[in-house]
Amino acid sequence: MDARALITTPYDRDTTAAEVLDGVDLTGRHAVVTGGASGIGAETVRALAAAGAHVTVATRRPETAGPLVRELAARPGTGEVRAAALDLSDLASVDAFTKAWRGPLDILVANAGIMALPERTLTARGWEAQLATNFLGHYALATGLYTPLRDSGAARLVVVSSGAHRTAPFDFDDPHFARRPYDPWVAYGQSKTADVLLTVGARRWAADGITANALNPGYILTHLQRHLDDGTMRAFGVMDEAGNLTPPPYYKTPAQGASTSVLLAASPLLDGVTGRYFEDNQESPFVPAASDAPVGVAAHALDPAAADRLWEYAADAIG
Repeated sequence: MDARALITTPYDRDTTAAEVLDGVDLTGRHAVVTGGASGIGAETVRALAAAGAHVTVATRRPETAGPLVRELAARPGTGEVRAAALDLSDLASVDAFTKAWRGPLDILVANAGIMALPERTLTARGWEAQLATNFLGHYALATGLYTPLRDSGAARLVVVSSGAHRTAPFDFDDPHFARRPYDPWVAYGQSKTADVLLTVGARRWAADGITANALNPGYILTHLQRHLDDGTMRAFGVMDEAGNLTPPPYYKTPAQGASTSVLLAASPLLDGVTGRYFEDNQESPFVPAASDAPVGVAAHALDPAAADRLWEYAADAIG
């Protein structure tokens, strides 16, 4: 395990994205936020734009970003915000997005994701849908945008993972559940381990001025829970018997959940930092994979050898 000192910041779990970027000037910088039309993605967009960045909201249905685009256009001093089509589960869509990009790219926030699909669902390429959307699509996007990121001179790749990564290492023998029984949470956890390993493998880009870090945003009620049934929501303690959402005190607001994303995306405190995992605006300690600790990263998610093997797997998969 890595004996390096953990990075700390003056922020905590209750800090909002706007507070993290207070005083940060991103004028003239360009950012892409996948899944930026709602939830913590939208709060990430708001904070980056308020700091002056030009932000592209990359989403499957660009029309859903219309209200956010209009809101920020009416707010004085914000950077330009636009929406563009991107379906991470469809490599043709990813390819079209990357080929249409013009100029340097300073910030790429891989925020979009799906969680706990109740049944094994495959994409047209035969990929398990959570792995396809959460990891393989973002790998294809990041590598497809490598040249714009390199041309920035100081670009940052930010990948939104989850504490669920601790439940499942990446299964190189059967990543798409072709032989092992499908489990919604194991599939989700595996995809989130892959997300962290994506940033570890990106150390090969460090000499090009590209840094990459992953994060767990914490517990937040967003559109991510759309595939959970009411029984599961009640078991999690976020829904009462009448069907009303009742988030516990330890749940964050979307603005709080986005704070670690923007910390990694734009705070000067993270200049030059790469290949690390953060929660509540602090770098996370290693914990055993089965630990009940409220925060922490499993060693299997920061393993450089696994990261390199995963990059090779993903490169072969996307062809």
